[in-house]
Amino acid sequence: MDDALSLSTLVLALSGQLVQEIHTRVSEQGFADLRPVHGFAFARISRGDVTTAGLAEHLGVTKQAAAQLVEELVRKEYVRRRPHPQDARARLLELTERGWAATRAADEAARAAVAPWQEMLGAERFGALTADLGRLAPNGPIRPAW
Repeated sequence: MDDALSLSTLVLALSGQLVQEIHTRVSEQGFADLRPVHGFAFARISRGDVTTAGLAEHLGVTKQAAAQLVEELVRKEYVRRRPHPQDARARLLELTERGWAATRAADEAARAAVAPWQEMLGAERFGALTADLGRLAPNGPIRPAW
C-alpha cells in the first residue's frame, strides 16, 4: 500500500476510534441520550453566533436535517434558541448549562482517550504530531480551548 493511502486509512481508523471512545466515555458520565453527531453540533454551537442554517453548513447536512437535530437538542434541554439581533426571522443557538456540562464531559473524555497516545509517543513526538496535524487542518480547532 502506498503512503498516501496508508495515511488516509490510518487517519480515518484513528478518527473513528477516537469518536467512539469519546462517545462511550460521555455516555458513562450521564449523557447516554447523546449521539456522536451531537458533539459535532455542540462544537459549532459553543463558538456562538450560529443559526440552524449555519449549523447545517458546518455539519454538511441539509437545513431540514439540522432543524430536526436542533429540535431534538432543544427537547433534551442541551440547546436553546434566542432571537437573532439583526434578523427577526432567524434564531441563534446556544448551549444550555446541560449542553455545556456535556461539552466539558466530552473534553475530559478526549483528554483521557488520547492519554495513551501521549504516553506511547512521548511528550515531544506527541507535540510534534499535534503541530503537524494543525498544519494539515488549518481551519481547526473547531472550538476554542478553555
